[in-house]
Amino acid sequence: MAAQRQMLEQQQYSQVQRLKNSGILSCNGSPTMEDKEEDMSRSALALFRAKEEEIEKKKTEVRDKVHAQMGRVEEETKRLADIREELEALTDPLRKEVALVRKRIDTVNKELKPLGQSCQKKEREYKEALESLNEKSREKAQLVTKLMELVSESERLRMKKLEELCKNVDTLK
Repeated sequence: MAAQRQMLEQQQYSQVQRLKNSGILSCNGSPTMEDKEEDMSRSALALFRAKEEEIEKKKTEVRDKVHAQMGRVEEETKRLADIREELEALTDPLRKEVALVRKRIDTVNKELKPLGQSCQKKEREYKEALESLNEKSREKAQLVTKLMELVSESERLRMKKLEELCKNVDTLK
């Protein structure tokens, strides 16, 4: 940008020199119209240069501010990357352990399922066998009671018969 400004100034200066050399501008020391125009051109050129320098100065200030801000952003980015690495380092071992435990839980669940089904089947079989045992025990108790009644009745009838026979024997005598 500064190089362009210098080239522009040199071009304007060389144009002024050509005008002087060609005789359009007089150099006799009296302020002529051309001298006034030259003074106006010089003041306009000086004003232009001052504004260009001010713009360059502001541009440099803004560039410096941007570079400073970029430096801070880069530092913060590095800090964030370091923090992220530390967090990943903290969670990595935990993730691996959790994954191993979860895998083991899944394996145990797969083993438990058939065992649970087998247990339920055996419980049903046990309940059925227990019901059958209880039913047979009740039936046995009923049969024993019936047997006792029949034996008692049989003994009573036999005793009655014996008594009758005894009476008959006694009558025969």
